[in-house]
Amino acid sequence: MTIIGFSDIHRDLAAVDHIARVAHERSATLLVGAGDFGTCRQGLQPVIDALVQINLPTVLVHGNAESPDELKSAAAPYPHLHCLHGESIELNGLTIVGVGGAIPETPFGDWSVDHAEHDAQQWLDPFESADILVTHSPPHGHCDIDSSGNRFGSSAILDWIQRRQPKVALCGHIHASWGATSTIGATKVMNLGPTPNPIPID
Repeated sequence: MTIIGFSDIHRDLAAVDHIARVAHERSATLLVGAGDFGTCRQGLQPVIDALVQINLPTVLVHGNAESPDELKSAAAPYPHLHCLHGESIELNGLTIVGVGGAIPETPFGDWSVDHAEHDAQQWLDPFESADILVTHSPPHGHCDIDSSGNRFGSSAILDWIQRRQPKVALCGHIHASWGATSTIGATKVMNLGPTPNPIPID
């Protein structure tokens, strides 16, 4: 099984083309997108329409650049796109849990889709286990350092990973940490960014 993960496309259709090429070359069986497909609540639909052409089962969570309803509406015509927010799905024998948006809240203004830590905790707590956790925001202290050197990850996401130990935790959001990896116990954490990332699943 080959899984390709990505995040933070931000309307870059050339990035989608690159993901499509790598997915084809590696005979991928599943795509995972960790949010921010548009920019500031604009340009979402063309990215979704491009992703769907890859024609693979695809799991998406919203970023802070689109709301969960906006993402679900954009993906609604395509049954092989699965949008998760406080939800789980079984695909290819894997349990995948997803929570989107910026956690904790950002200073970016009204366009940003932000969620409080206590809400994230309530969305995650019902899930006793998962093979893959997909969140837009990284866990606090892991793959979450911005360009100023500060950490902006989520304590609720960190807590759930520490307790539940998914095989892999996939995220994005913090652009300066794209490509960063870390470990939390047995869990590998990956801040994906807009390039195709093969996801290791034993």
